[in-house]
Amino acid sequence: MTSSVRRKLAVLPLILLPLGALAACDGENTKTDCNTNSCTVTFDRGVDASASILGVKAELVDVKGENVTLKIAGQRVTVPVGDGQQSDGFDVSVQSVTDDHVVVKISHNG
Repeated sequence: MTSSVRRKLAVLPLILLPLGALAACDGENTKTDCNTNSCTVTFDRGVDASASILGVKAELVDVKGENVTLKIAGQRVTVPVGDGQQSDGFDVSVQSVTDDHVVVKISHNG
């Protein structure tokens, strides 16, 4: 095998890595926008909504007034709109709440 072929084969996993990270974000009744360290998740309201992001499951549990309750990696966290909280190694912030959607940003905090 020539050295140029070896180099190309060595680089291939690095090229495919971002595609794998994006493919790892999916959900039910959600829209996700992820990079290697954080995801913005738009949850649909009025239905069971969850997403598999950053290696964990994130679920919308409840919205009461300005407080949003989520379950991140099995841990419940309540976050006021426009504010942030930490939950089991993640920073969780609620960006907006409408009648139809809740937009949350979830990031690794380490």
